[in-house]
Amino acid sequence: MFIIDGRSAKPIYEQIVDQVKEQLLKGILKSGDQLPSVRQLAGMLTINPNTVSKAYQELERQKVIETIRGRGTFVCALPMKKVDEEKMAELYQTLKNICIELHYMGLEEEEIVAQVDKVFKELRGEKNEH
Repeated sequence: MFIIDGRSAKPIYEQIVDQVKEQLLKGILKSGDQLPSVRQLAGMLTINPNTVSKAYQELERQKVIETIRGRGTFVCALPMKKVDEEKMAELYQTLKNICIELHYMGLEEEEIVAQVDKVFKELRGEKNEH
């Protein structure tokens, strides 16, 4: 279900958060699907339960999952929610910095847009032509 890269600079809980969101986007996880309990997932990944708990708390804060006492943790329906303006500004700056880096690596605007398109195709599970 999840793959943890122990050599990554990204904290393990963030890797879990990112993978849950990616699997939801790809349709691997769907609204209403039950996630493993904190202890189960910690055991499967051989990590500390506190790390899984931190990931689940962050996913709940983002309204991606919800925990129902006595029943488990479930994927929420994709909400039609108001955009988090602060998060949007942060992500815009990140995207801008990536575009600048790609430009200075020698890529033209069309090539950068093609790379973004490639990412979305991958997330949708489509095969890339190259």
